[in-house]
Amino acid sequence: MKIFAHTKWDTVPVLAAIAHLAFNIHLIAGFESRPLWQSAVLGAVYAVSISWNINSISHNFIHTPYFKPKWMNYAFSLLESVTIGFSQVYYHWVHMRHHSGNSDRPNENGETVDLLSIYKHGKNGEPENVFSYTFLSFFRDDIGDIHRAIASKRPFEAKWGRLELIAFVVFVLLALFYDWKAAFFFLPFYYLGNCLSSLNGYYEHLNGDPDEPIAWGVSSHNSFYNWLWFGNGYHAEHHYRPKTHWTKLKNFHEQIKQEQEVAGTHVISTCHALGFMAKENRQQGEFPHAS
Repeated sequence: MKIFAHTKWDTVPVLAAIAHLAFNIHLIAGFESRPLWQSAVLGAVYAVSISWNINSISHNFIHTPYFKPKWMNYAFSLLESVTIGFSQVYYHWVHMRHHSGNSDRPNENGETVDLLSIYKHGKNGEPENVFSYTFLSFFRDDIGDIHRAIASKRPFEAKWGRLELIAFVVFVLLALFYDWKAAFFFLPFYYLGNCLSSLNGYYEHLNGDPDEPIAWGVSSHNSFYNWLWFGNGYHAEHHYRPKTHWTKLKNFHEQIKQEQEVAGTHVISTCHALGFMAKENRQQGEFPHAS
């Protein structure tokens, strides 16, 4: 029986996801045996790991599900939900809206197709301030609306998404029962991890061009970043061809780089989360495609 749908290289993100869950369990299980400063350091690592998983393992799984058997994809979706702290099914729906709008600007009614658009809460056609986008995005998702939208077309998926949420809640309750001090200690780091993911998303589109498909996203071709983040740096390439497997994004970039240069596709030298440090963003000007 063929297990992997695309390539055996997907063994790597799958094992990384399992290791991530084991790390989360270790945070709670080992809390009493380590000094607080070590838990604080591990908490910072935990926060980064949330953004890392969301934007690499979980994200790639949305576009190119790793397994051939459907039940294995559902099982992995459940595992990821417990690991990152929200339903993978719900994330899938929100992310598909992101690709439908590609960080679009608000229409005449002030609405965007992309619920994650950096322009959604901006003013005068400009992106939202990076600070409010980073720290408020976590509170903006309406789980009820997301569930109803999925249930209207895919009832089973909606039920599975609800099961994923329940599984995460059970995981949290078990953590509280085992060591409530540890659970509360790492709660702020959980929020910080989601903020880091929003920060990452912000610079994946700041200075992108919402009106030019090949320039919808902003790329970073830093080799270490793309190795560690499973190709997430090739974000413009990804938005242009979302079904391209993460192992093929570098080659795809080589195929279209001249077209990208002509279209003015924005590229930064840092990873996306450090986009505020990228000299290319300062050179480009703050909002070159605002209208």
